[in-house]
Amino acid sequence: MSLLKFTRPYKIHFSECDPAGIVFYPQYFVMFNNLLERWFDALLPEGFAGYILDQRFGLPTVHLEAEFKAVSRMGDEVQLELSVERIGRKSITLRQSCIGMNGELRMQVTQTYVTTSLETHQAIAIPDALYHALTQQQPV
Repeated sequence: MSLLKFTRPYKIHFSECDPAGIVFYPQYFVMFNNLLERWFDALLPEGFAGYILDQRFGLPTVHLEAEFKAVSRMGDEVQLELSVERIGRKSITLRQSCIGMNGELRMQVTQTYVTTSLETHQAIAIPDALYHALTQQQPV
C-alpha cells in the first residue's frame, strides 16, 4: 500500500462552521493538520507524537497556497486527501484536498513543510526513517 496518497472520510462538525453553517476557512487548516498527523501515524512506527516529542524533529510550514472552490456545510460527508507532490532534501510538499462525496473539489492547499531540529530550530535533512518511508526504500 502506497502512503504517498492518504485519504480519510470526514464529517463536517458544527464547531468548524461559521454562523452561516459553512466551514469557517481556518478550520480547513486544522482538518488538514489532523490529517497530516494521522498520515504520520500510518507512515512511521513512532507516529507523529514520537516524531515530534521523542525524536525532537519539527515540521513547520514554510509555504502555503490555498484555493477555495465550493462551500462545505455542517453535516457534509467529505473525503480529506493528502498526496505527496515533491520530496526535497530538507522539505516535502503536500497537496491536501477536501472533496465532496460527489467528487466536487471543495478546497485544497499546496503546503511545503521543512524538517527541523527542535533543539536548534534549524532546517535539517529529512530524517532517515521519514525519508525511507516516503520513498518506500528499506533503511540501511
